[in-house]
Amino acid sequence: MDAQAQIIRRLADELAVRPNQVAAAVELLDGGATVPFISRYRKEATGGLDDGQLRTLEERLRYLRELEERREAVLASIDEQGKLTDALAAQIREAETKQRLEDLYLPYKKKRRTKAQIAREAGLEPLADALLADPTLDPETEAQGYLRPADGDTPAIDDAKAALDGAKQILMERFAEDAELVGRLRDRLWDEGELSARMIDGKQKEGAKFSDYFEHDERLAKVPSHRALAMFRGRNEGVLGLTIKLPGEDEAAVHPAEVAIARHAGIEDQGRPADRWLREVVRWTWRVKLYTHLETELMGRLRERAEHDAIDVFAANLKDLLLAAPAGPKATLALDPGLRTGCKVAVVDATGQFLDHAVIYPHAPQNRWRESLDTLAALVEKHGVELIAVGNGTASRETDKLAAELVKLLSGKRRLSKVMVSEAGASVYSASEYASREFPDLDVTIRGAISIARRLQDPLAELVKIEPKSIGVGQYQHDVSQVQLSRSLEAVIEDCVNAVGVDLNMASSALLSRVSGLNPNLAENIVLRRNSEGPFRNRRELLEVSRLGPRTFEQCAGFLRIMNGDNPLDASAVHPEAYPVVNRIAEKGGRELASLVGDSTFLKSLKPADYVDDTFGVPTVTDILKELDKPGRDPRPEFKAAEFREGVETLKDLEPGMILEGTVTNVTHFGAFVDIGVHQDGLVHISALSDSFVEDPRQVVKAGDIVKVKVMEVDIERARIGLSMRMHDQPGEATARKGAGGNPKAPGGKPARRSGQGQGAGNGGGQMGALGEALLKARKKR
Repeated sequence: MDAQAQIIRRLADELAVRPNQVAAAVELLDGGATVPFISRYRKEATGGLDDGQLRTLEERLRYLRELEERREAVLASIDEQGKLTDALAAQIREAETKQRLEDLYLPYKKKRRTKAQIAREAGLEPLADALLADPTLDPETEAQGYLRPADGDTPAIDDAKAALDGAKQILMERFAEDAELVGRLRDRLWDEGELSARMIDGKQKEGAKFSDYFEHDERLAKVPSHRALAMFRGRNEGVLGLTIKLPGEDEAAVHPAEVAIARHAGIEDQGRPADRWLREVVRWTWRVKLYTHLETELMGRLRERAEHDAIDVFAANLKDLLLAAPAGPKATLALDPGLRTGCKVAVVDATGQFLDHAVIYPHAPQNRWRESLDTLAALVEKHGVELIAVGNGTASRETDKLAAELVKLLSGKRRLSKVMVSEAGASVYSASEYASREFPDLDVTIRGAISIARRLQDPLAELVKIEPKSIGVGQYQHDVSQVQLSRSLEAVIEDCVNAVGVDLNMASSALLSRVSGLNPNLAENIVLRRNSEGPFRNRRELLEVSRLGPRTFEQCAGFLRIMNGDNPLDASAVHPEAYPVVNRIAEKGGRELASLVGDSTFLKSLKPADYVDDTFGVPTVTDILKELDKPGRDPRPEFKAAEFREGVETLKDLEPGMILEGTVTNVTHFGAFVDIGVHQDGLVHISALSDSFVEDPRQVVKAGDIVKVKVMEVDIERARIGLSMRMHDQPGEATARKGAGGNPKAPGGKPARRSGQGQGAGNGGGQMGALGEALLKARKKR
């Protein structure tokens, strides 16, 4: 079986699907098809693999191909050395991970001249072999036969101690490069080992934010990502020392790993002449060769797993934010709050086009409240404004009061709504090259206000213009692999944009560039064609765009919508290649094509199997009928906004027991942050999210959700707010109780052993830990 066939079979086993499904998906991916295109329009080929399965397949395919490439390089390298045996080749061929492959390659890896190599060159390997094979031999006596003068680069062996030291180095290297032994020790350390964190002497005050980890021990394999990343940050800042220990470790006793090495090598202390020397070989093998190597490797594995989990959290939050409900095509006035420098005002029309701007000074020190109201009222009347977007930055609650007064003032003339909008990333957009091209003559502050208005109208369309890492829904995003993070977030954006679909005649180049098959250059070309020739009338006109050929058209056409165009199907997710199917449906039913759209009774009476042909099977025809029923349907929820309580504007206004409404801004493994309108997000600890046990907070809430919370604790000095979503919880009570979320637990259900920590404020009475405190401080908005 060739390498490609092996990869396909392995992927099929991992995904629990048929090999032919995987083979079809791999062929499509290799041909340049995107995951959204394959999952939507190639269901017959892949047997209905969804986008989640395809993303996993794509990632694992990359890993397994890298593994195969490395496998061939390893085989070639060992073969060149003349050391490749059939048994070794078989082991290398069977290696299922990069780690196992590197373990097997280690003895043959080209490396700097080691002490063991020098000893072998000095002819000491027979001495090492003899003492290992027959411990009844006396080491001192045997070593006398290996004394020799210096010879070129090989140093002299003047006495028995030098000979025995050389023999020891040979055995140490041999044991440390034994793939089976290293693999077993690695697995044991991972499964049984404990991560031990201790404060570096003298760092107590400087590293106070890591105080939960000043004396902390936890099962290595069970450390959750947020605690692992907190400890790694503490180590990087010189506050914490981290080590891995095995249970039962005692400086005065033989280390459990040394016992395992001795057993593997057949070494047993029976009081024979060479037993003591062999015991020293084992001891130094562990302490000098293996422990440091394995500790570094397992710390790397822990970090990699923690980073993976953190990236998953970021990606899930980003997806929720991108798919947040749009307020819709309504003329919107945005207020970017400010005090001394004033509030920046921008107005956009229903399509997001910039119309007008102003600067008002309603707050101290100028206090031009009435004048500000008059300015805003005039802008509302002039442009027919229906929505007011208030940024949640400095002075947001004061500015929200101004907006409320404006709504009340104009209530007899028009229906106005005001909504608090997250400013996260708006300043990044306003200073970006894209914003400079879009609004070259506007100040960056006005550009930010425009962004706030647009993200209320359509969060997805506006947020794609911003570097995803700047949106503020991540967990330690600067501490993780930036390559992996970018790859994951780009995939999320691609999936979200294509799930919603894009209006070809309205979308920005930034949004168009995220459509399946398109890139920034093609997106710019589409906009240039639109600006010079006018709106697209049908999807086929895309082929007139410079450098957009048939293959690209196939990838992108189904995700681009043309409203009120020549063909009603162009406003739907039906792909142009499937239009003949719809024509057959219309002909067979004796209907005009346009009359099919939205006729639920007729469409539900049809049997998909009646319209199957050699190209389109039941899955595609079923999708077509659903799309005709509700063409261009938006998968996002209906828009609604949190109502902040009047008079609760700062931390000082909060009182334990208050029940408030808020918006979930971020979800982590240990709970959810909620904006309740006081310039500082509060934390609902995982133990206070529900009356039932919660393993993953995202089972209960996601970013953008509107939730009702009870204030459990307020720490004004440290700007920390503890919240609960369990209305029966009482301030001052421990929220963790049997059957109601339980104590904070490590994955697997066993409470983490933690010392040196008190009750964490802002966690509903449960223990939050250093990460919660750090994130609460990091999320302080002003």
